[in-house]
Amino acid sequence: MEHEQVKSERKFLLLALVTGICGSATLATLFVSGVAFSIFPILAFVLAVHACYQLHERQPLTEGTPLIAFACFLVGAFGYSAFIRMQMPELGGNFFSILVAMALAFWVGHKLGFFSRKAKNDTASDV
Repeated sequence: MEHEQVKSERKFLLLALVTGICGSATLATLFVSGVAFSIFPILAFVLAVHACYQLHERQPLTEGTPLIAFACFLVGAFGYSAFIRMQMPELGGNFFSILVAMALAFWVGHKLGFFSRKAKNDTASDV
């Protein structure tokens, strides 16, 4: 049962990341003149938000997951913003967006336990 909870929470975090990317792409397609209009980021954003809502309705999240999900959302939004600014330098620099996305990504990795010694020891003993 706990494995299903972890799997569901990881799916929710991935959907939060996709929602951030699609939300930033939606804003870019609507308000940035250099980005061609497309309906697909808008549709993807609506579907990702709907999937997050449905997943949350089926199984409530544990205590720390909403904060990590918000961080994943911001990683997606700032990451896409950095990507757009890399393609169109006239919009401004992407240094701040990259720094924020990297810092939040490392924080999420730390909270999920990707950098813990126990995970490294378990991986080494499995080989």
